[in-house]
Amino acid sequence: MSLLYRSAFGIAEDIKARQISAVEVLTFFLERIDTFNADINAVVAMDTDAALTRARAADDAADRGEDWGPLHGVPLTIKDAYCTAGLVTVGGIPACAEHIPERNAAAVQRYVNAGAIVFGKTNVPFMSADLQVFNDVYGVTNNPWRRDRTCGGSSGGSAAALAAGLTPLELGSDIGGSIRTPCHFNGVFGHKPTYGLVSLQGHLPPGEDVLSEPDLSVAGPMATCVDDLEKALDLLIGPAPGVATEHSFTLPAVRFDTVRQLRVAVWSDDSFCPVDPVIAEHVEAAADCLERLGASVDRRARPDIDPEANHHNYTQLMLSVLGADMPESVRRMAESRVAEADPEDMSEPLLQMRGIALSHRDWLRQNEIRMRTRRAWASFFTQYDVLLCPCAHVPAFPHDHAEDMQSRLLHVDGVARPYTEILRWAGLTLNALLPATAVPLGTTRDGLPVGCQIAAAHMGDRTSLAVARLLETHHRAFVPPPGYSH
Repeated sequence: MSLLYRSAFGIAEDIKARQISAVEVLTFFLERIDTFNADINAVVAMDTDAALTRARAADDAADRGEDWGPLHGVPLTIKDAYCTAGLVTVGGIPACAEHIPERNAAAVQRYVNAGAIVFGKTNVPFMSADLQVFNDVYGVTNNPWRRDRTCGGSSGGSAAALAAGLTPLELGSDIGGSIRTPCHFNGVFGHKPTYGLVSLQGHLPPGEDVLSEPDLSVAGPMATCVDDLEKALDLLIGPAPGVATEHSFTLPAVRFDTVRQLRVAVWSDDSFCPVDPVIAEHVEAAADCLERLGASVDRRARPDIDPEANHHNYTQLMLSVLGADMPESVRRMAESRVAEADPEDMSEPLLQMRGIALSHRDWLRQNEIRMRTRRAWASFFTQYDVLLCPCAHVPAFPHDHAEDMQSRLLHVDGVARPYTEILRWAGLTLNALLPATAVPLGTTRDGLPVGCQIAAAHMGDRTSLAVARLLETHHRAFVPPPGYSH
């Protein structure tokens, strides 16, 4: 029985049926890490003794006919931004290099409650605040498709570990494409849920003991198949323990019964963030596949928003979240820069300063802009079920760890563009708090993965996942990187 790239939930069923032991499964993944992790540095911390003890307990439970849940005895890794009880949690922060939490993050605990065994942590950038993975504690994580390329961030270690077959399931987080971009770069699946569906309590940042949920940011599953995304999402949905909320956690059913009822909009390129032609080609090919299956496809449909203005709004709201954990000296510097600037200057560096310096009064104004954007998206999704668009405008790019992020450049069809433009496609849907499923579509001519995001209406998670399943079945399923399929 092969365990490599097997469904996590399928493995659990075999463990419960005593067709394989949890100890054997754990041993398999530990051996994979011994063989492949040195080249990519995706898994950066492990507690094998505790994992082995829990695996033996899972096997004993199965022998007694006990069912721990849908992930009974399944070993898995967790993004190192999430607190894990008894297992070091660094979050890329040198000051946390020895930090061992006393309890799991809320989302991690939901995996554990379903019977999972957390045996390791996957690498992240400093404070999960970059679209590459490197930090002073654990170093750089490479892309298993090309080790000279980034795996993306901030859930890049998670995506690289999945692609390399080092874990069967992961847990990512996303405030700037941090689930979707690494999935696109590594050729795996991920789901950014509707905002508020899955608790981020216990995520670093904002911190282990913070009860409030950060604006924009979401937690979501990452896997090598859509079936695991769907089942993992069902486990993860719900508020943190002991937190009262009025949010609804009941997702509507899929909007369409047959493919012929499916209405697809496609946004494969735009002057607000020009896309590498090969990515646009793959997005269009995915739309062609759905059209051949019988879906109606509209390549000109757009919500009634200005994508550039959306980026200005989103960046300021995002940086107001990230800036809350920055030193006071950084905030004062940002306030000074903004005070001296032309009020109309929305260049990338200053735009970020505006977000860090945002007052509560100005945040309310930006939030009103966002609410109008959300209304435009809601109107759009009365006419369409999903939107296909890029996760990012480039495939995985060479490592670039220049300290000044504004000095980094990305090349799009031979043209150098600012590094932070990579946030534009991610923020297009994220700013409206929409769900989006990332799926692999194929590769570039030189063998790098290409994916897209499937966005749906607010609380339309099941619809975006259903379209992801169509593409997985009829267009492109997970394909391992060269050299990892054995």
